[in-house]
Amino acid sequence: MLDQFIQLAESWISKEMWVGLIAFSVVAFVGTLIAIPAILIRLPPDYFQNHHHKPWFANHHPVVRTLGLLVKNIVGIIFLFAGIAMLFLPGQGLLTMLLGILFIDFPGKHRLEQKIIQHPNVLQTINAFREKAGKPPFTFD
Repeated sequence: MLDQFIQLAESWISKEMWVGLIAFSVVAFVGTLIAIPAILIRLPPDYFQNHHHKPWFANHHPVVRTLGLLVKNIVGIIFLFAGIAMLFLPGQGLLTMLLGILFIDFPGKHRLEQKIIQHPNVLQTINAFREKAGKPPFTFD
C-alpha cells in the first residue's frame, strides 16, 4: 500500500521536487524554532493590552512606507500559511500563525490576536519562552 502511494506521488511530483519540499520543510521548521521565540520575546509585555501601535515607517517617504508595509504583510502571509501547514506537519503551528497575524494588517486583527494569545496552551508556551529570556509575561486588560 505504501509503495502504491509513493508511486502515485512520484507520478505527480518528481523526486527532485520531493527532495526540495522536504529540505524546505526542515529549514522552515528550524527557522520557526528560532524566529518565533526571538520575536515573541522582544514584544513588550503590554503588546496585546495596548494595541495602539505606531504605524510602520510613519516618518518615511510614502514609497518607502508602502514598500515596507508590503514586505511586512508578505512575510506575515508566509508565516500564516506556514503555520497552517504546521498544523499537519511538524512545527509550532499556532505560534507560527500568531506570528503571521502579528505582521499582517487587516480588520478584526486585534480580536483574532486576543483569541489566539489567550488560549491557555499558547499563552503558557509563550510566557515560558519569555521567562527563560528574563522577560515578564504578557499582560491583558
